Amino acid sequence: MSETDLSRLRLDRSAAPAASARASRFSRFRRRPWLIAAAAVLGGGLLLLPWLNREVEVETVSVTTAYPYQGATLLNAAGYVVASRKASVASKATGRLEWLGVLEGSRVKAGDILARLENRDVQAQADQAGAGVVSAQAELKDAAAALERAKDLAQKKFLSGASLDTAQARFDKARAAVAVARANQRAAEVTVEQTLIRAPFDGVVLTKTANIGDVITPFSSATESKGAVVTMADMESLEVEADVAESNLSKIKVGQPCEIQLDAFPDLRFRGEVSRLVPTVDRSKATVLTKVRFVDRDERILPEMSAKVAFLEKAMADGERQPLIAVHKDALAADGKHLFLIESGRVKQLAVTAGRKINDLVEITSEPPLAPGAKVVARPGERLGDGAKVKVVSK
Repeated sequence: MSETDLSRLRLDRSAAPAASARASRFSRFRRRPWLIAAAAVLGGGLLLLPWLNREVEVETVSVTTAYPYQGATLLNAAGYVVASRKASVASKATGRLEWLGVLEGSRVKAGDILARLENRDVQAQADQAGAGVVSAQAELKDAAAALERAKDLAQKKFLSGASLDTAQARFDKARAAVAVARANQRAAEVTVEQTLIRAPFDGVVLTKTANIGDVITPFSSATESKGAVVTMADMESLEVEADVAESNLSKIKVGQPCEIQLDAFPDLRFRGEVSRLVPTVDRSKATVLTKVRFVDRDERILPEMSAKVAFLEKAMADGERQPLIAVHKDALAADGKHLFLIESGRVKQLAVTAGRKINDLVEITSEPPLAPGAKVVARPGERLGDGAKVKVVSK
């Protein structure tokens, strides 16, 4: 055999170390099963990554505050708070305003002096009339004494009947003069009183329409003159005037219980009662003006506040007038025990306990409690799970 043929029979040992190394590494990999599991999870996660990042389109509703009386509401109407006793206070006299003792918001009693016109001239006349009364009374006293002396002398036959009649006439004239003087004094006092502007009833000053130095002329429209000095209202007479469509008149009656909400205090409710219906229809609006009085008095209620009135089919107990946390019935999952809260683009499954139903709303309690305004998924489907990424769409 030639030397070339023998060289073909030799073993090539250069590839053996590489194959041996690969076998050794595969053997070590099989002896560590957790490496296999980790590799499987990593590979599966990479395959599921696009599915996990997919956004589920959902519609939302808000957690809100509901009141049990909403379930007993027959009709809702809007209106304004007004005072049934309100007056623009002015003076009967004409003159320049000299003193003003109240400001907006001042509380006054009936008869309190609110302002005063210049009255030194009429006050002087009143003083003069008072002096006339004193003078007439002195004359009457003297005439009375003279009459008594004349009677004594007439009884003793020292005075004629004519002289006695003269004394009697003088006394009668003096007594009449006193009556005239007192009438003049009362007239002068009335003139002075007309320069004093008094409160017609207990109430609060709403507006001040004149200042010191203005000319007050209630029965004239002279240039730069003012009529009323202040406007005031009896705050105990506050009520709500609401327009009710004539087609809904069958749903309301005098004495019917109501719940009043003021736009200024959206979280408060005030009890009310229908006090009267104005017996005429506004032809342009086809409405009837309904007056609702406040059962609950509150100093924060002011005239001209916007109000909403709920006319109820029955009066509500105090425990039924408290606000509840509620959601639309569509927000509950199929089991009625869960809802999905949206936080930072993902949903959080939250266990809740459903309570009473108020129209389309359902009372819910949860831990932690949900805050009004929180967004939850409407009509959650079975494919929606805790932590799912969502995209909010409108209806």
